[in-house]
Amino acid sequence: MRITYKDQQLLNILRDDGRATTTDIAKKLGVSRSTAQKRLERLQDSGVIAGYTVRMSREYLDRVIKAHVLITVRPRETNQIIQQMKTLEEVRAVYSVSGQFDLIAEVAALDIGRLDTVIDKIIEIEGVERTESSVILSTRLRR
Repeated sequence: MRITYKDQQLLNILRDDGRATTTDIAKKLGVSRSTAQKRLERLQDSGVIAGYTVRMSREYLDRVIKAHVLITVRPRETNQIIQQMKTLEEVRAVYSVSGQFDLIAEVAALDIGRLDTVIDKIIEIEGVERTESSVILSTRLRR
């Protein structure tokens, strides 16, 4: 599916406010309500919009301790390791990356003790050879 400039604007509106009404979207895009509705439906039907979610407030997120865990894995064990990390609710995302490490896990916990426990659980997964963790001190830019 080809994404137009207006489609991208619509996606940006929803990223900022996932509960924006079709009328609000239409006004911000400068199009009719029916045009905005058709664009929205097309983006949903094509799978560009896969769902809607809750975005936590900055105040809440500032209380959560976050870290990036860089992970080196043994060859051909990546899928099994990711399956194990899926069982850890504090693991928010896992990225496959190039370079010195094979994966980066985003981890978030309510306190430093729980963060430490989760990182230990990642280290204990069969096939994980090495990890390096960086605690996130603050978010300077989020889109």
